[in-house]
Amino acid sequence: MTTETPVQPTDSPDSKAYTFQAEIAQVLDIVINSLYTHKEIFVRELISNAADALEKFRHESLIQKGLPDSDRALEIRVELDEEKKIFRIKDTGIGMTEEELQRNLGTIAHSGTKSFLKKMAEGAKEDVNLIGQFGVGFYSAFMVANKVTVETRSFQNDSQGYRWESNGIGTYTITPAGDLPRGTTITLELKEDDAEYSKDYRIRDIITRFSNFVNFPVFLGEEKINTITALWTKSKSQIEEKEYEEFYRFIANAPDEPQFTFHFSADAPIALQSLLFVPKTNMERFGFGKTKPGVDLYCRKVLIMKHPEGLLPDWLRFLRGVIDSEDLPLNISRESLQDSRLIGKLSKVIVSRFLKFLGEQAEQNPEKYKEFYATNGQFLKEGLVQDFMHRDELAKLLRFESSKSEPGKMVSLQEYVSRMAEGQDKIYFINGPTRAAIEAGPYLEAFAARDIEVLYTFDSIDDFVLNNLANFQEKAIISADSGEVELPELKEVETPENAPLPEDRAAAFCEWLKGTLGDHVASVKTSKRLKDSPALASTEGTMSSTMQRMMMTMGDEGKQADAGKFMTLEINPRHPLIKKLEFLRTNDEAFAKQLAEQLYDNTLIAAGILTDPRTLVQRMNQLLSKAAGL
Repeated sequence: MTTETPVQPTDSPDSKAYTFQAEIAQVLDIVINSLYTHKEIFVRELISNAADALEKFRHESLIQKGLPDSDRALEIRVELDEEKKIFRIKDTGIGMTEEELQRNLGTIAHSGTKSFLKKMAEGAKEDVNLIGQFGVGFYSAFMVANKVTVETRSFQNDSQGYRWESNGIGTYTITPAGDLPRGTTITLELKEDDAEYSKDYRIRDIITRFSNFVNFPVFLGEEKINTITALWTKSKSQIEEKEYEEFYRFIANAPDEPQFTFHFSADAPIALQSLLFVPKTNMERFGFGKTKPGVDLYCRKVLIMKHPEGLLPDWLRFLRGVIDSEDLPLNISRESLQDSRLIGKLSKVIVSRFLKFLGEQAEQNPEKYKEFYATNGQFLKEGLVQDFMHRDELAKLLRFESSKSEPGKMVSLQEYVSRMAEGQDKIYFINGPTRAAIEAGPYLEAFAARDIEVLYTFDSIDDFVLNNLANFQEKAIISADSGEVELPELKEVETPENAPLPEDRAAAFCEWLKGTLGDHVASVKTSKRLKDSPALASTEGTMSSTMQRMMMTMGDEGKQADAGKFMTLEINPRHPLIKKLEFLRTNDEAFAKQLAEQLYDNTLIAAGILTDPRTLVQRMNQLLSKAAGL
C-alpha cells in the first residue's frame, strides 16, 4: 500500500510523490542488501522483465488489430555510459500507464503487510513458488544504483508517457513525460563501487551467460548479443545437424562435435525441455580429476543455475547441455531450487529417458555405441553401483567380450542370457589383463568343455560392478574362478593315461599338500572342472580373484603377502604332474615339497594375486639347477 503525499519538491507541478510504508522500507532493504547473492543478477532480471513486456505486446497485437507503432521491431537494447556510470535498458514492449506504474513497480508496496516480510524471511524454507509472487526482480537494480529512472508509455491508444524515479530509500515519484515511444526505458545511475556495470565487457559477459536465449534480440550498443538460438525449444524436424553441433560447441565450450545428441521434451509428470550432449572425450580417463557437472538449468529460457550439482545424478556428470522447465519452484531471488521433490521428479524423467535413448543407440548403431562405451562406460558402471532406482536399465547397457564373441566384439547381458543352455542358471565372468591371458589360464577349461559362455572383464571395476549387481533377469552372476562354481559332470572315456588317482590316495595327497603349504592356503581339494591344467586357485565363496586383489590393495604389506590363505587349491587328479607329485611325496619328499610350493605359486600367478615373487624366483633357480644336473 502507498500513500500520495507531498514528501519532497518535484521538478514538475504534475509530479506525484509516494512514500512507502515503514514495513516496505524493510522489504527494500532485504531486496537490495540480502536477497541476491550476486549483484550481476540485476541484468538478468531487467532483461527478463523486458522480454515479458515484449511477449505481452506480441500477444495483444494478435488480439487487437491496428495498434499504433505495431510495425516497430520487438527488441531489447542495452546502452552504457562508462564516463557517467550509466546503465540503461530499453524495450519496445507493452509499456505501462500511470496506474500500472503504481501497481507494477509498487508491487512490494501493494502487498505491504507483515505477512510479506514473514514470507521473505522464511521463503527458502517453504515449498511455495515465490517467483513473481511479489515482483521483486525489478528492485534488484537498487543493489547497484543510487537512482533508478523508468520512462514508459503504454501500447494503448491515446496513452501518454510517464517517468518513475526513486533512490530506493523509501520514496518514489511519478511524473507525466510527454510523447515517449511505446515501451519502457530504465536508467540506472550506478554507485561508485558498482561502476563496473557500465563497462561493455562486463555486461556482454553477463548477457551471454544468463540471457543468451531470450525470445527477442538483445543489443549491446549496435551489436546483437544473443546470436545462438534456444534450440531445445524447437522441434527436432526444424533443426539441422550442423545447428546441433554449433550449439554444442557453444554450450560445452568444445572444439569438436558431440558423440550423441539427446533432444527430449515432456509435459508430464513435469513440463520440461532438454538438449543434452555426450562429449567424445572423457578427461577422467587421462587423470585430469573428477569431471564437473555440465548441464545448465533454465526457466523459460533464462539461466537459473550454471552447472548445478544435484540436478542430475553424479554419474551423469559427463553430459553437457540444457534443461529448461516452466514448473521449477524457485526461491524469490530465482537463484536456487525451492522444491527438491520436484527436482527429483525432473531428474528421474530425464535419466530414464536418456538411458532408453542409449539402449536405442546400442541397437541401432552398435559400433557408435561401442565407441561411447569405451569412452564413458565407467560412468554407467558407477551409476549401477550408486543408483538403485535405475539399476535394471543400466545393467542392460553393460557390454563385455566373451568366450563366444569375436575379439573386439562386445555382447550384452541380455545376449548372454538368450544363448544360455537349458538348465544353466548362472552368468559366468572371468577377469584378466587381456583376452589372450584369460584364454591361456586354467579357468576356462571346464566351461569350454561344456560349451558354456564366459564373459571377459579386463577392468578390475567390472568385477566389482558384476558382484554388486549379483543377478540379471533372475540369473545369478558369478566369477568363473569362484569356489562356488558347480558345473555338470562330464562323462569321459577313461584310459590308463587319464584315469584319476584313486579316491583314498587323492584324499591323502590333498591332506599332505595342505600340511606342506600350511597357512598359505585355506584348503586343498580335488576338482571336477579341470581338464588340461594340473591345478588352480579358487576364491572362497562367490568373491572373484580380482575382488581379492582389490581387497589386498587396501591391506598392509603383511596381509598382502598372506593373501593366498583365503584361496582354495583345486587339483586335477587326472593330470600326469599331479600323479607324479603324489608318487614323489613318498619317494623324494624334499623335492616333492619344492614342486608343491611351485605349483601353488603358479596358481596364484594365474589368479593374479601373487604379490611377492622373491621366494618363487629363488625356488625356480633351485629347480632349474636340479633339472640341469648341477
